[in-house]
Amino acid sequence: MIEVTVAHLGLDRTTNTPVVILREKEGARVLPIWIGPAEASAIAMEMQGMKPQRPLTHDLLKQLLVGLGGDLRRVVISSVKENTYFAELLIRRDDHVFQVDARPSDSIALALRMRAPIFTSDQLLDQNPEAGDDPPAPDPSLEADKLKTYLEKMDPQDFGKFNP
Repeated sequence: MIEVTVAHLGLDRTTNTPVVILREKEGARVLPIWIGPAEASAIAMEMQGMKPQRPLTHDLLKQLLVGLGGDLRRVVISSVKENTYFAELLIRRDDHVFQVDARPSDSIALALRMRAPIFTSDQLLDQNPEAGDDPPAPDPSLEADKLKTYLEKMDPQDFGKFNP
């Protein structure tokens, strides 16, 4: 398993869809994962250190895990099937380790909140730009302004006020 970090969060120019770019911690390979606007908002807010007035779903999940004595040990982006990525949460409680199936976007948002490492496989990283494919088209300048505009257009009441 290869540890990755969140390198970018932006919009794919061709689909106008949020995309999170994971980059291997000790290398240049990347793994783009297209995500929904609510998850993009949750990831962006955490990356910018913003705290919503009321807990978001991922904040609630963090509080539940901690309150029940659990600790998120790691997130693993494990596979892709028919263009859908799969992830697992490895949660420790006392002497037990639980593996929970989850969407990568939710897993990333939770990992950022709980300061847990994110891992993926060589095979998933090798399927992307360093393996010869064209890289996705996230525009780094979108990370605050255009992503904010995009999320606010979706339905501000659903995602809360997003102010980087």
